[in-house]
Amino acid sequence: MHRFANPTRFLKIARPLTGWLFWSGFILLLAGCVCGLLLTPADYLQGETVRILYIHVPAAWLGMAGWSGIAIAGLMQLVWRHPLASIAGRAIAAPGALFTAICLVTGSIWGRPTWGTWWEWDGRMTSMLVLLFLYLGYIALAQASARDGQGGVSPVTAIFGLVGAVNIPIINRSVVWWNSLHQGPSITMRGSSIDGSLLWPLGLTLLGFTLLFAAIVLMRMRAILATNKIEARLQRLARG
Repeated sequence: MHRFANPTRFLKIARPLTGWLFWSGFILLLAGCVCGLLLTPADYLQGETVRILYIHVPAAWLGMAGWSGIAIAGLMQLVWRHPLASIAGRAIAAPGALFTAICLVTGSIWGRPTWGTWWEWDGRMTSMLVLLFLYLGYIALAQASARDGQGGVSPVTAIFGLVGAVNIPIINRSVVWWNSLHQGPSITMRGSSIDGSLLWPLGLTLLGFTLLFAAIVLMRMRAILATNKIEARLQRLARG
Protein backbone atom coordinates (compact mmCIF):
# COMPACT_ATOMS: atom_id res chain seq x y z
CA MET A 1 0.00 0.00 0.00
CA HIS A 2 2.96 2.35 0.49
CA ARG A 3 3.33 2.38 -3.31
CA PHE A 4 0.34 4.74 -3.31
CA ALA A 5 1.62 6.89 -0.42
CA ASN A 6 2.83 9.51 -2.87
CA PRO A 7 -0.16 11.84 -3.51
CA THR A 8 0.86 12.38 -7.14
CA ARG A 9 0.90 8.64 -7.82
CA PHE A 10 -2.39 8.18 -5.98
CA LEU A 11 -4.08 10.99 -7.92
CA LYS A 12 -2.86 9.59 -11.23
CA ILE A 13 -4.85 6.43 -10.50
CA ALA A 14 -7.75 8.01 -8.60
CA ARG A 15 -8.77 10.55 -11.27
CA PRO A 16 -9.78 8.07 -14.02
CA LEU A 17 -10.93 5.45 -11.51
CA THR A 18 -13.43 7.86 -9.95
CA GLY A 19 -15.32 8.26 -13.22
CA TRP A 20 -15.37 4.53 -13.93
CA LEU A 21 -16.67 3.73 -10.46
CA PHE A 22 -19.28 6.48 -10.51
CA TRP A 23 -20.85 5.70 -13.88
CA SER A 24 -20.67 1.93 -13.44
CA GLY A 25 -22.33 2.27 -10.05
CA PHE A 26 -24.98 4.64 -11.39
CA ILE A 27 -25.91 2.28 -14.24
CA LEU A 28 -26.09 -0.76 -11.95
CA LEU A 29 -28.11 1.16 -9.37
CA LEU A 30 -30.56 2.43 -11.98
CA ALA A 31 -30.95 -1.06 -13.46
CA GLY A 32 -31.49 -2.61 -10.04
CA CYS A 33 -34.09 -0.03 -9.00
CA VAL A 34 -36.01 -0.33 -12.27
CA CYS A 35 -35.99 -4.12 -12.10
CA GLY A 36 -36.90 -4.11 -8.41
CA LEU A 37 -39.82 -1.74 -8.95
CA LEU A 38 -41.19 -3.08 -12.23
CA LEU A 39 -40.14 -6.70 -12.74
CA THR A 40 -40.21 -8.37 -9.34
CA PRO A 41 -43.48 -9.52 -7.72
CA ALA A 42 -44.87 -8.17 -4.47
CA ASP A 43 -44.15 -10.16 -1.32
CA TYR A 44 -46.99 -12.42 -0.20
CA LEU A 45 -46.89 -10.98 3.33
CA GLN A 46 -45.42 -7.47 3.04
CA GLY A 47 -46.89 -6.59 -0.33
CA GLU A 48 -45.35 -3.67 -2.22
CA THR A 49 -43.48 -2.36 0.85
CA VAL A 50 -40.87 -5.11 0.41
CA ARG A 51 -39.36 -3.13 -2.47
CA ILE A 52 -37.72 -0.75 -0.01
CA LEU A 53 -35.16 -3.50 0.64
CA TYR A 54 -33.36 -2.46 -2.55
CA ILE A 55 -32.38 0.78 -0.78
CA HIS A 56 -32.42 -0.30 2.88
CA VAL A 57 -30.12 -3.32 2.64
CA PRO A 58 -27.33 -1.61 0.62
CA ALA A 59 -27.52 1.41 2.95
CA ALA A 60 -27.12 -0.83 6.01
CA TRP A 61 -24.21 -2.68 4.39
CA LEU A 62 -22.40 0.54 3.46
CA GLY A 63 -22.98 2.08 6.88
CA MET A 64 -21.16 -0.84 8.48
CA ALA A 65 -18.59 -1.21 5.69
CA GLY A 66 -17.80 2.50 5.92
CA TRP A 67 -16.92 2.30 9.59
CA SER A 68 -14.89 -0.84 8.93
CA GLY A 69 -12.94 1.21 6.38
CA ILE A 70 -12.42 3.96 8.98
CA ALA A 71 -11.08 1.39 11.45
CA ILE A 72 -8.69 -0.06 8.85
CA ALA A 73 -7.52 3.45 7.93
CA GLY A 74 -6.97 4.22 11.61
CA LEU A 75 -4.93 1.05 12.05
CA MET A 76 -2.78 1.88 9.02
CA GLN A 77 -2.27 5.40 10.33
CA LEU A 78 -1.25 4.33 13.83
CA VAL A 79 0.82 1.23 13.00
CA TRP A 80 2.27 1.81 9.53
CA ARG A 81 2.09 5.62 9.44
CA HIS A 82 0.59 5.52 5.96
CA PRO A 83 0.32 9.19 4.88
CA LEU A 84 -3.00 8.75 3.05
CA ALA A 85 -4.70 6.65 5.74
CA SER A 86 -5.89 9.63 7.78
CA ILE A 87 -7.21 11.32 4.64
CA ALA A 88 -9.06 8.13 3.68
CA GLY A 89 -10.69 7.96 7.12
CA ARG A 90 -11.83 11.56 6.86
CA ALA A 91 -13.15 10.97 3.32
CA ILE A 92 -15.16 7.89 4.34
CA ALA A 93 -16.90 9.48 7.33
CA ALA A 94 -19.48 11.71 5.61
CA PRO A 95 -20.79 9.17 3.04
CA GLY A 96 -20.76 6.51 5.76
CA ALA A 97 -22.91 8.72 7.99
CA LEU A 98 -25.23 9.46 5.05
CA PHE A 99 -25.86 5.80 4.27
CA THR A 100 -26.35 5.00 7.95
CA ALA A 101 -28.99 7.72 8.13
CA ILE A 102 -30.64 6.36 4.94
CA CYS A 103 -30.69 2.92 6.54
CA LEU A 104 -32.44 4.26 9.66
CA VAL A 105 -34.99 6.30 7.70
CA THR A 106 -35.86 3.54 5.23
CA GLY A 107 -36.01 1.00 8.06
CA SER A 108 -38.45 3.23 9.93
CA ILE A 109 -40.61 3.68 6.82
CA TRP A 110 -40.52 -0.08 6.20
CA GLY A 111 -41.28 -0.87 9.83
CA ARG A 112 -44.44 1.24 10.07
CA PRO A 113 -46.68 -0.98 7.87
CA THR A 114 -44.79 -4.17 8.71
CA TRP A 115 -44.48 -3.91 12.51
CA GLY A 116 -47.09 -1.23 13.20
CA THR A 117 -44.51 1.19 14.63
CA TRP A 118 -41.99 3.68 13.29
CA TRP A 119 -39.35 2.79 15.88
CA GLU A 120 -38.55 0.13 18.43
CA TRP A 121 -35.59 0.20 20.82
CA ASP A 122 -34.40 -3.27 19.91
CA GLY A 123 -30.81 -4.39 19.44
CA ARG A 124 -30.48 -3.87 15.68
CA MET A 125 -32.09 -0.45 15.45
CA THR A 126 -30.44 0.90 18.59
CA SER A 127 -26.95 -0.27 17.60
CA MET A 128 -27.43 1.24 14.13
CA LEU A 129 -28.43 4.55 15.73
CA VAL A 130 -25.29 4.34 17.88
CA LEU A 131 -23.30 3.92 14.65
CA LEU A 132 -24.76 7.18 13.31
CA PHE A 133 -23.72 8.99 16.51
CA LEU A 134 -20.24 7.47 16.18
CA TYR A 135 -19.99 8.85 12.65
CA LEU A 136 -21.05 12.31 13.81
CA GLY A 137 -18.48 12.19 16.61
CA TYR A 138 -15.76 11.10 14.19
CA ILE A 139 -16.65 13.90 11.77
CA ALA A 140 -16.48 16.48 14.59
CA LEU A 141 -13.06 15.18 15.69
CA ALA A 142 -11.79 15.16 12.09
CA GLN A 143 -12.95 18.74 11.56
CA ALA A 144 -11.17 19.77 14.75
CA SER A 145 -8.01 18.12 13.39
CA ALA A 146 -8.37 20.08 10.15
CA ARG A 147 -8.74 23.36 12.07
CA ASP A 148 -5.54 22.54 13.95
CA GLY A 149 -3.71 22.40 10.63
CA GLN A 150 -3.56 18.61 10.19
CA GLY A 151 -4.29 17.33 6.70
CA GLY A 152 -6.23 14.24 7.72
CA VAL A 153 -7.24 13.18 11.21
CA SER A 154 -5.33 13.15 14.49
CA PRO A 155 -4.16 9.95 16.22
CA VAL A 156 -6.93 10.48 18.77
CA THR A 157 -9.50 10.40 15.95
CA ALA A 158 -7.90 7.24 14.53
CA ILE A 159 -8.14 5.58 17.95
CA PHE A 160 -11.79 6.63 18.15
CA GLY A 161 -12.35 4.90 14.80
CA LEU A 162 -10.76 1.70 16.07
CA VAL A 163 -12.72 1.68 19.34
CA GLY A 164 -15.98 2.39 17.51
CA ALA A 165 -15.46 -0.75 15.40
CA VAL A 166 -16.63 -2.76 18.41
CA ASN A 167 -20.15 -1.75 17.41
CA ILE A 168 -19.96 -3.48 14.00
CA PRO A 169 -20.21 -7.11 15.23
CA ILE A 170 -22.89 -5.97 17.69
CA ILE A 171 -24.99 -4.66 14.78
CA ASN A 172 -24.38 -7.82 12.80
CA ARG A 173 -25.28 -10.28 15.58
CA SER A 174 -27.92 -8.22 17.41
CA VAL A 175 -30.86 -10.05 15.83
CA VAL A 176 -29.34 -13.35 17.01
CA TRP A 177 -28.32 -12.30 20.50
CA TRP A 178 -31.53 -10.48 21.47
CA ASN A 179 -35.24 -10.93 20.86
CA SER A 180 -36.01 -8.42 18.12
CA LEU A 181 -38.78 -7.19 15.87
CA HIS A 182 -36.18 -7.03 13.13
CA GLN A 183 -36.00 -10.19 11.04
CA GLY A 184 -33.03 -12.50 11.43
CA PRO A 185 -30.12 -12.72 8.98
CA SER A 186 -31.59 -12.98 5.48
CA ILE A 187 -28.36 -13.72 3.62
CA THR A 188 -25.76 -16.02 5.18
CA MET A 189 -23.03 -18.39 4.04
CA ARG A 190 -25.67 -21.14 3.95
CA GLY A 191 -27.91 -19.27 1.54
CA SER A 192 -30.69 -16.71 1.51
CA SER A 193 -34.16 -16.64 3.01
CA ILE A 194 -35.22 -14.07 0.38
CA ASP A 195 -37.07 -15.57 -2.56
CA GLY A 196 -34.98 -15.69 -5.73
CA SER A 197 -37.54 -13.63 -7.67
CA LEU A 198 -36.93 -10.74 -5.25
CA LEU A 199 -33.24 -11.32 -4.64
CA TRP A 200 -31.53 -10.77 -7.98
CA PRO A 201 -32.17 -6.98 -8.29
CA LEU A 202 -30.74 -6.59 -4.79
CA GLY A 203 -27.36 -7.72 -6.12
CA LEU A 204 -27.50 -4.93 -8.71
CA THR A 205 -28.38 -2.18 -6.24
CA LEU A 206 -25.90 -3.50 -3.68
CA LEU A 207 -23.04 -3.44 -6.17
CA GLY A 208 -24.21 -0.13 -7.65
CA PHE A 209 -24.34 1.64 -4.29
CA THR A 210 -20.95 0.16 -3.34
CA LEU A 211 -19.29 1.49 -6.50
CA LEU A 212 -20.91 4.90 -5.97
CA PHE A 213 -19.68 4.91 -2.37
CA ALA A 214 -16.13 4.17 -3.54
CA ALA A 215 -16.35 6.95 -6.13
CA ILE A 216 -17.52 9.44 -3.50
CA VAL A 217 -14.66 8.47 -1.18
CA LEU A 218 -12.11 8.96 -3.98
CA MET A 219 -13.64 12.34 -4.88
CA ARG A 220 -13.45 13.44 -1.25
CA MET A 221 -9.84 12.26 -0.91
CA ARG A 222 -8.91 14.22 -4.03
CA ALA A 223 -10.68 17.30 -2.67
CA ILE A 224 -8.89 17.03 0.70
CA LEU A 225 -5.51 16.63 -1.00
CA ALA A 226 -6.21 19.68 -3.18
CA THR A 227 -7.23 21.72 -0.13
CA ASN A 228 -4.11 20.64 1.76
CA LYS A 229 -1.95 21.64 -1.21
CA ILE A 230 -3.54 25.09 -1.39
CA GLU A 231 -3.21 25.63 2.37
CA ALA A 232 0.46 24.57 2.30
CA ARG A 233 1.13 27.01 -0.56
CA LEU A 234 -0.59 29.85 1.30
CA GLN A 235 1.46 29.11 4.41
CA ARG A 236 4.68 29.24 2.40
CA LEU A 237 3.64 32.57 0.89
CA ALA A 238 2.77 33.92 4.33
CA ARG A 239 6.17 32.92 5.71
CA GLY A 240 7.91 34.39 2.65
